[in-house]
Amino acid sequence: MSIAGSMAEDECQIEALYHAGDAALMRADVAALSEILADDYIQYNDSGQPFTRQQILANFQSGAIRYPSIVSTGRAIRLFGNTAVVHGFEDDEVETDGRKFSVRYMYLDVLLKREGKWKLVASQLARPVEAGL
Repeated sequence: MSIAGSMAEDECQIEALYHAGDAALMRADVAALSEILADDYIQYNDSGQPFTRQQILANFQSGAIRYPSIVSTGRAIRLFGNTAVVHGFEDDEVETDGRKFSVRYMYLDVLLKREGKWKLVASQLARPVEAGL
């Protein structure tokens, strides 16, 4: 397979991983999320607070957080061998602590291809700056 063909295949695998990830988040499917998130995964929320893979999975397992709706847009994938940097936007409906709210995030993710499978290893969330500020 050519390098271009391999890169196109990797991009398709990563797109499929994101679609599966959004579906797993909306279903609170801990088993599916366990396959997507690397064991050493770390996420920094929009306040800079770190969450480990174990903390995230526990929040879904306990029902502490739910995502009834996730709409991803503007996703861009940049490949660097067995590393990928992915960024885009999400419009989420969130339920936590008895509250329901909508939020828009920008995200920057790092993925590694380990043993032939892409895994999410790190994420940073931010809230976009409002136009005109």
